[in-house]
Amino acid sequence: MSNAILTKTRIQAGTYEAVLTAETENNYHPDLQALHLEQELEGLTVTEDKSLGNTWHVRFAIPREILTDGVQTFLIAERATGDKLDSFTIVTGEVLSDDIRAEMDLLRAELDMLKKAFRRHCVETT
Repeated sequence: MSNAILTKTRIQAGTYEAVLTAETENNYHPDLQALHLEQELEGLTVTEDKSLGNTWHVRFAIPREILTDGVQTFLIAERATGDKLDSFTIVTGEVLSDDIRAEMDLLRAELDMLKKAFRRHCVETT
């Protein structure tokens, strides 16, 4: 089903929550899967919201045993087609020192140090 739109509403207390909307025929029930490192994870539920029509609430309890130092990326996809509907990333532990923001701060500090050294060199040689 290529016309499905999955909108993440929040991640609260280790549970991913989203709303799926789609233009579809009656009696359709989306078949979604949660993936981590290309492995399907258990616990994803899809519940129809009968008051809205063609709307489903998606919930997924993030397994705590998967959360380790580093960057963990999760995908929510349609099982039949493999189409990715959403993804989210959780960053924990030591990898934060390698985060792009930390790298930018380090580069800025090094650039400031080089500018000072260059200015000092220019003053000394003139």
